Amino acid sequence: MAKFRIIPESETVNQLQFMCPGCKEVHSLNNTWSFNNDVNNPTVSPSVLVRWTYAGVPKICHSFITNGKIQFLNDCTHELADQTVDLPEIE
Repeated sequence: MAKFRIIPESETVNQLQFMCPGCKEVHSLNNTWSFNNDVNNPTVSPSVLVRWTYAGVPKICHSFITNGKIQFLNDCTHELADQTVDLPEIE
C-alpha cells in the first residue's frame, strides 16, 4: 500500500492525504504544496503545519515529509515531537 492517497477534486486540483503517526489521524494537503508524485516515498514542500483545538486545548502538528519519512518538529504537541519516523501506509 501507498503512504499517500491522491484524491482528485477537479481536472487540475488534487488533494493529498496521509496518515499522521503522531496525531493518529489523516492530514490533507492541497496543490499549494510541491509533491514529487511518488505515493510510496513521498516528499512535499514546504513543511506541513496543522493546528486545531481539542477540548479547549490548542494542538499543533508540524513536520517535514521527505522520501517517505516524517520529521516532526519540536513545536508538535504530541509524543513524536522532535522525532523522525517512517510514514505509515494509508488505506
